[in-house]
Amino acid sequence: MKSLYSLIATVGVTSLALVSPVAAQGKQVVGWLENARIYPGNLVIIAKLDTGAKNSSLNASNITEVERGGERWVRFKVTNRYGKIAVIERKVHRIVAILLGICLGNFYKEVEVNLADRSHFNYQMLIGRSFLHGNLIVDPSIKYTIEPKCIGVPKK
Repeated sequence: MKSLYSLIATVGVTSLALVSPVAAQGKQVVGWLENARIYPGNLVIIAKLDTGAKNSSLNASNITEVERGGERWVRFKVTNRYGKIAVIERKVHRIVAILLGICLGNFYKEVEVNLADRSHFNYQMLIGRSFLHGNLIVDPSIKYTIEPKCIGVPKK
C-alpha cells in the first residue's frame, strides 16, 4: 500500500511540473509575502498573498463614514510597520468593501478591499484572487522577490 501512495504522489508532482510552464507564460511569479504599495496614500506595506481568499483585506483604524455629494465615503488610517501613516478617503463600493489601488512589482490594479482590524494578524494586508487572477502566480517557497514600482498610477 505504501508504494501505491508513492506512485500517486509522484504522478501528481510530475503532472504539475508539466502544466506549470504553460500556465506561467506571461505571468509574473511572486512570493507568498511581498511589499505592496497602496493608492491613494502611496504607502508601502507587507502583504500576504492568499490564493484561498477571494478579496483583499487591509488593516485600518479610525474608520469613519463620511458623506460627499450625497454619496457614502469612508475615511481611515493605515500605518505601516515603520510608523508611516496615510489617511485615506475612498467612496464605499459595497457595504463591506472599497476600491483601492494596489501595486505589486510593476502590476497595478484597483480591487475591492475590506477594511478590518488585522492588528492581531501577522501581516497588515491580505491580497486575494481578485487581484492575483490572470497576472501573477504565487510561489509559496519564496518571499520578497519584487518591489512595488508602478508607473503612471493615479494619485487619487
